[in-house]
Amino acid sequence: MTALLHPTYFPNVAHMAIMLQSDVINFEYCDTYGKQTYRNRCCIMRANGLLQLNIPVIHSQKNRQLYRNVEVSHAEKWQLTHLKSLETAYRKSPFFEFYIDDLKPLFTKKVSNLYEFNIDCLKVIFECLQLPLNFSLTQFFDQNTRQYLDARTLVFCKKEVNQSFENYIQVFSDKHEFIGNLSILDLLFNEGPNTVNYLKSQNVNLQ
Repeated sequence: MTALLHPTYFPNVAHMAIMLQSDVINFEYCDTYGKQTYRNRCCIMRANGLLQLNIPVIHSQKNRQLYRNVEVSHAEKWQLTHLKSLETAYRKSPFFEFYIDDLKPLFTKKVSNLYEFNIDCLKVIFECLQLPLNFSLTQFFDQNTRQYLDARTLVFCKKEVNQSFENYIQVFSDKHEFIGNLSILDLLFNEGPNTVNYLKSQNVNLQ
């Protein structure tokens, strides 16, 4: 199975499950950038509930800016904020110390292009999972492809499809009910090496 997806910022469980269950990953490279998507955001769990981490971007005056051309804004120190948020939320998780040193360089490196940064984040995640990240990029935009498993709808925040994933123990399970489909970071810090088995066993709803 070949899956067609958008590379997103520390993808959620649905994105990652599709990637690990696919034989080939094909990333959309020819789409236009849209607001309210996971291209520049991810959701984690903290003591007070859900927290959305957003990467600020420089919006072009052009009407149809390509995703691959979107530049990241550094008007605010978002990398430092994101890292501190992860430390606050997950420092007591079972596998935080095991993975955080691999992730830290992403929050200190110079970031300019959003698309390239998301790919870099994915490469680190796959390294943490001890899996190869083999992917190709689309050569043109096909609105209604029948060649691939089209999972591009998973990129939308407000139109996110209803997902029902198996519970795992989260850091604040004593305060909050289980929340599924958070960023892969939540699953990784809580489940560690079991992350791969978990992702391969989940059913993703694309309807």
